[in-house]
Amino acid sequence: MREKRWLLCFLVAVCCTFSTWALPSQDKTVTLNLHNVSIETVLDAVKKQTGVNMLYNSQMFKGVPPVSINAKNEKWEVALKLILNPQGFDYVVKDGIVVVRKLQTEKRDNRIHGTVIDSNKEPIPGASVIVKGTRTGTSTNIEGEFTLDVKSDKVTLEISFIGMKKQTLQVDATRRKSLEITLVDDVKTLEDVVVTGYSNVRKTSFTGSSTQITGDDLRKVSQTNVIDAMQSFDPSFRLMTNTQFGSDPNALPEMYIRGRSGVGVRDLDKDQLSKSNLENNPNLPTFIMDGFEVSIEKVYDLDPTRIESMTILKDAAATAIYGSRAANGVVVITTVAPKPGEVRVSYNFTGTLEMPDLRDYNLANASEKLEIERLAGLFDVSAGDNMGNIINSYSKKYAQIRKGVDTNWLVLPLRNSFDHKHSVYVEGGTQNLRYGVDASYNGTKGVMKGSSRDRYSVGFSLDYRMKSLQVKNTVSFTHTKSTESPYGSFSDYTSMQPYDTPYEDGILVEQLAFSKTDRNSAANNPLYEATLANYDWNAYDEITNNLSLNWYLTDYWTVRGQFSVTRKYANSEKFIDPLSSKTSVLGESSSGNEDKVGDLYTTNGNNLDWNANAFLYYTRTFEKKHNLNVSIGWEASAGSQDNTSAHYRGFSSGQFHSLNYASEIYKKPTRTEGTSRMVSVLATANYTWNDIYLADVSVRFDGSSAFGSNQRWAPFFSGGLGVNLHNYDFLKGNNWVNKLKVRGSYGRTGKVNFPSYAATTMYETLFDEWYATGYGAVLKALGNKDLTWEKTDKFNIGVETQFFDRRLTVEADYYYEKTIDLVNDVSLSNTSGFSTYKSNMGEVMNKGFELTVRTDVYRNRDWIVALWGNMAHNTNKILKISDSQKAYNQRVAEFYKKEQDAQNINYSLKDANYSVPIAQYEEGQSLTSIWAVKSLGIDPTTGKEIYLNRDGTVSDKWDATQEVVVGNTEPKFNGAFGVNLTYREWSLFASFLYEWGGQEYNQTLVDRVENAAIERGNVDLRVLTDRWQKPGDVAQFKNIKDSKLTTLPTSRFVQDKSYIRLSALTLSYDFKREWIRKYLGMNMLRLEASSSDFINWNSIRQERGLSYPKSWKVNFSIKAQF
Repeated sequence: MREKRWLLCFLVAVCCTFSTWALPSQDKTVTLNLHNVSIETVLDAVKKQTGVNMLYNSQMFKGVPPVSINAKNEKWEVALKLILNPQGFDYVVKDGIVVVRKLQTEKRDNRIHGTVIDSNKEPIPGASVIVKGTRTGTSTNIEGEFTLDVKSDKVTLEISFIGMKKQTLQVDATRRKSLEITLVDDVKTLEDVVVTGYSNVRKTSFTGSSTQITGDDLRKVSQTNVIDAMQSFDPSFRLMTNTQFGSDPNALPEMYIRGRSGVGVRDLDKDQLSKSNLENNPNLPTFIMDGFEVSIEKVYDLDPTRIESMTILKDAAATAIYGSRAANGVVVITTVAPKPGEVRVSYNFTGTLEMPDLRDYNLANASEKLEIERLAGLFDVSAGDNMGNIINSYSKKYAQIRKGVDTNWLVLPLRNSFDHKHSVYVEGGTQNLRYGVDASYNGTKGVMKGSSRDRYSVGFSLDYRMKSLQVKNTVSFTHTKSTESPYGSFSDYTSMQPYDTPYEDGILVEQLAFSKTDRNSAANNPLYEATLANYDWNAYDEITNNLSLNWYLTDYWTVRGQFSVTRKYANSEKFIDPLSSKTSVLGESSSGNEDKVGDLYTTNGNNLDWNANAFLYYTRTFEKKHNLNVSIGWEASAGSQDNTSAHYRGFSSGQFHSLNYASEIYKKPTRTEGTSRMVSVLATANYTWNDIYLADVSVRFDGSSAFGSNQRWAPFFSGGLGVNLHNYDFLKGNNWVNKLKVRGSYGRTGKVNFPSYAATTMYETLFDEWYATGYGAVLKALGNKDLTWEKTDKFNIGVETQFFDRRLTVEADYYYEKTIDLVNDVSLSNTSGFSTYKSNMGEVMNKGFELTVRTDVYRNRDWIVALWGNMAHNTNKILKISDSQKAYNQRVAEFYKKEQDAQNINYSLKDANYSVPIAQYEEGQSLTSIWAVKSLGIDPTTGKEIYLNRDGTVSDKWDATQEVVVGNTEPKFNGAFGVNLTYREWSLFASFLYEWGGQEYNQTLVDRVENAAIERGNVDLRVLTDRWQKPGDVAQFKNIKDSKLTTLPTSRFVQDKSYIRLSALTLSYDFKREWIRKYLGMNMLRLEASSSDFINWNSIRQERGLSYPKSWKVNFSIKAQF
C-alpha cells in the first residue's frame, strides 16, 4: 500500500515538470515590426520567436480589421495583450498551452440615481419609480430620492404619484449622472372634464347636457351670492321672481331648472309670513358639494372664494346616477383643495355699499296728496254732509303742509349699509401630506335698519398620499345668525300719509293723526314699534366631517369610499313687547287679559345626517382606440331631526323677556321627530371608439323609507349616444370647424317632495284622557302603502360646435321632460274622518331649447375682447290632474265667493287678498298660468267693467266660476349676455339678464290706483289718470268713487313683461407678479370694483320689495396671497 502511494506522487511530479517545460520562460522577449497584417500573422510570429504552443479558432478573427505592432525586446505576454486586447480578445494558459478567446468582462447591474420633485422644486416622498414592462421598481424616500439597479444599459422608467401626471422617461443606465425628474399636478380644467359628483368624465366623451362654471367666473358676477350669480351662465337655471321681499338678506330664493315639474304648496295653503317655500318644494334642484348632498341654505351662506367650480347637470345622461334626487337637475360644487409647497396665505376682502332702490315707487308728496284728495271729491259737499267737518279736515292737512310737513316715510326705516366679507386660506405641505385651513366672516346688514345676517365659518382639511393610497378628511364648522328688522314690514311705511309726522314736539307719537287702517281707525306709528323691545332672530350651528379614501389598485382599477356626517343645531326666538299692537291678545283692562300681554315664541331643533358610499372604478384603453370607464357602487344615507316649539305669554315689561318671566305657557309645547333612510346600488359605463363614437349608460336602484311599504324600491336609468364628427378624417385638422359634436340621451329620474311619514298611517296619543286600559289614541293621518316616487322621463338632443380656431363656440340643446305620478292630496268624504291622503296622480310636461354663444372678437398679446350670450325657452303644460286639484279649484271659487256676495249688495270685505289672482289647475294649461276673469274693459256708458264668460256671454258681474287663463308668468325667452375685456393687467366684465314674452299681474295698479284708499293712506301718482268719470269716457280704470269695492282678479291688469337688468359690472387690476414679489413680498395682488342692479329696466311699472325694499350695490374687493 505504501508503495502505491509513492508511485502516485512520482507521476504527479513528472507531469508538473513536463508542464513547466512546455511553457516558454517569462523572460523570453519578442521583437515585432508588423503593419496592417492579420492577427493570425502576429500570433504565428510570436510562436516562432518563443516556441509557445497556441490554440485558437480562426473563425473568431473573421471581420477583425488588420493590426499593426512595433515591439522591441518586449515580453511575449505583454506583446500578446497589446495585440489581442484592443480587438476584444484575451488569452489564458491551460496545461502549458496558450488558449486565445474573446475578451470576457464581469457583467454588473447598472445603478440609476435620481430625485423626484414637483413644480415648486419640493421633493415628492413616496413616488413610484418602475421599469416599464417589468416588476422592477422602487419608491422615493423622504427627500424624494431613489436608487434603482437595472440589467440593461437603456431602460424606460415610469414615475407616478397620486394626483400628478405620470411621466415616462428614457434613461441611459450607463451614465452615472443623477436624474432630476419633475412631476406636475394632474389638473384637468373644466374644458377637459365634466364633474358629475361621483366621477369626472372626459368632456369629449360625455353625452349629457351640462354647464360648467369656474369659481373665478362666478366671483366676477358676485363676491357674496353664489346662487344669484349662476343665472348669468345658464339660462335654464332661474330664480323665481319675488316682489315681496326684495333684497332681504334673510329671504332664501326659490329656483328651478328647465321649468317647474310639481305643484308643491298651493296658494291658499301657503304661510303668507314665510319668506321662502323650500321645504318639500317639488321644483328645487339637488345641490352636491364635494360628493355629498347639502341644503340650499348652506349654499346660500357659502363663501364664494371656497369654490373651485360649479357644474349644472340637466338631462338624464348627466343626472340619472342620482336617481330619486335628479328629476329637477343637479348642481355639483367642487371646493378648493389644498396644494403642496411652501406655506401660502390667501386673504380676500370685499366691502359692499348697499343702497335702497326705490325707483319702483311712485308715491305722492304732501301737497300732491292733498290735491289728489281734492280732485277725487273727498272735500265736496253733498246732501247730508257736515260742511264744517269737511272744511276742518282740509284745513288741518293744509296747515301741516304750510308748516313744512312733508314726511318721506319710505326713507325712515332705511339706511345705506356697509357690508364686509373676509376670508383667509392657509395651505401648504408636501406632495404626500397637504393641508388647508380656512376661515371666513360675511356680515350682511341689509338696507332696513336692524336687519342682518352674519355668517362665520372655519374649516380644516388634510390630504394624505402615499404610493397607491389617498386619504382626505375635511372638517368644517359654520355659524349663521339672522336678525329681522324691528322696523316691521316696509309696507307699513309706504301707506302712511305724507302730511303725517312721526314726531310731535320732538316726541315720538304712538298713533298718527291722518293715516288710517282698513277699519278706518287711527294707524299706529310704525317708528314707535321700532323703539320697543321687539326682536326676531334665528341661528344655526353646523359641523360637518367628510372622509374619503382612494385606493389605486392598478393602472386600471380604483376603489373609492366616502363617509360624511353632519350635525346641525338650530334655534330661534321672537319676542313681542307687551306695549306692541301686535301681541296675541289685547291688553285693555276690559278684556281681562292684562297679565297675558306680550309674547315669546321659541324653537329648538337638531339634525343628524350621515351618508356613506363605496365605488369600484375600471378605466382602460384598448388598442389605442377603445376607451372604457365602468363604475359600480353602493350608497346609504340616513337623517334624523327633532324640533321643539313653545309659546310663552304674559310679560310685565319688554326689558324682561326671558321665558322665566312669562306668566304662562300658551297651550302645550310641541315636539316633532322624524327619521328617513335610503339605500342605493348604482352602476355607470362610458365608452368611446377612436374618440368618435360615444356611449353612456347608468342605472340606479333606490330604496327609501319615505314611501309605502309596497313601493320601497324604484329603478332609474339613462342612456346616451354621441358622435364627434370633427374627428372624422374629412374634418380633422380643419381650421374652420374645430368641433362638431352631436349627442342625445334618454332616461328616467325621480324625486321626493312630501313630508316624512306621509305614506304611513299615523296615530295621536291622548295623554290627557286616561281609560281603564291606559291612555287613548286616535287616527291622525291616513297613509298609503302604494305611495311611490314621482318620476321624470327626460329626452335631450344637443349640438356642440367650435369654429375659426376655437374663436366661436355655439352650443344648443332641445329637451322634452314628462313628470308622472305626481304626489297629490286625494280628497275623501268627511264621513271618513279625514279630508285627504297622499297618492300618485297627475302629469306635467316641460319642453324647450337652450342656446349658448361665445366668441373671441379680438385677441392678441395685450388684448382680449370676448362677447357671450345665452337664451332659453320653456313650455310648461299640465297633462293630467287629480280629483283633489279639481276640488282645490272649487276651494278657490269659494274663497272669492265671500267678497263676490258682499259686492252684490254694494259692500266690500276690504280684504286686499281678494284682489290677488290665485293659481288653479286645469289640463292643457300651465303651472305658471295667471287665472282671472276675462275683461272687455270699462263700459264707456256705465263705467262698470264688462266681463266675458266662458260660454261667450257678456256680464257686468264678476263670477269666480268664469275664471280662465289670461296670461303666463313664464317668459317666452330669457337669458343673459355680456362682454369680457382684458388689456394686460386690466379686466372688465359686464353681464346683463333679460326676459321677454311673459306676463305679470300688476298688483300696484289694483291696490295703489284703482282700489286706492285715498282717504286712508298714500297712493300712486297715477291714481287719477285715465279714470272713468262720465258717460262716453273711454278709460282704463273705474270711477274713483267705486274704489271702495275691491277689484277682483281681471285680465285688465295683466301686462306684458320684459326686462333688462345689469347683474354685474366688474373692473379688476392684477399687479405684475415680479413687481409685487420684489417690493411687497407677495405672490399675488388683485384690486376689484363692481356694481349690480343700478341699470334695471322693466316694462311693467309696479312696486317691488313690498315687505323689504330692493337695493343696488357697489363692491370693492382685495385679493392677496403671501
